[in-house]
Amino acid sequence: MKGRTIILDHIGDVEAAAYLVDGKLDDILIDHLDAPRPGAIFRGICDRPIKGQGGMMLRLPDGETAFLRQGKGLRPGQAMLVQVTGYSEAGKAVPVTDRVLFKSRYAIVTPGKPGLNISRQITDEDTRDELLALAHEVFDSQHGLILRSSCEGADETEIAEDIVAMLSLADAVLADAEGSTPE
Repeated sequence: MKGRTIILDHIGDVEAAAYLVDGKLDDILIDHLDAPRPGAIFRGICDRPIKGQGGMMLRLPDGETAFLRQGKGLRPGQAMLVQVTGYSEAGKAVPVTDRVLFKSRYAIVTPGKPGLNISRQITDEDTRDELLALAHEVFDSQHGLILRSSCEGADETEIAEDIVAMLSLADAVLADAEGSTPE
């Protein structure tokens, strides 16, 4: 068997993914049910700066710790929204970013990065114009919006509902950014 294949399945109740290259197992990922998943959004509390690296350690719920690379200008005790960027190694902090994105099937809402953008994968100018008109119709916010390539050929009503749902989710989460405890 030649080529590359990703196989998704369960081992008992735990999700698993295997990556096969030319019929041989190259990598396997077993879901850690208790570990934060990439894409999860938390309100973290700045704990201590990491000198020499310019980073900041943060406290997350359930006693977890996170590492933010660009920690300049942050002070211990400050609350901030962060998004998990990857899995942590054993004994290491969870890697996070302060650039929170709200992704769904058709749209990505980008707080703090205004503008309406269409995926470059959509090359038909008429489709791009229709999507841009739809976005202007339903998206009125200071946030940014990226319409994904999955919008091509999709129902406009579904895309509009998806945009509105992501915008309301982003607004709700961003409104809850302040607090004294990790959440």
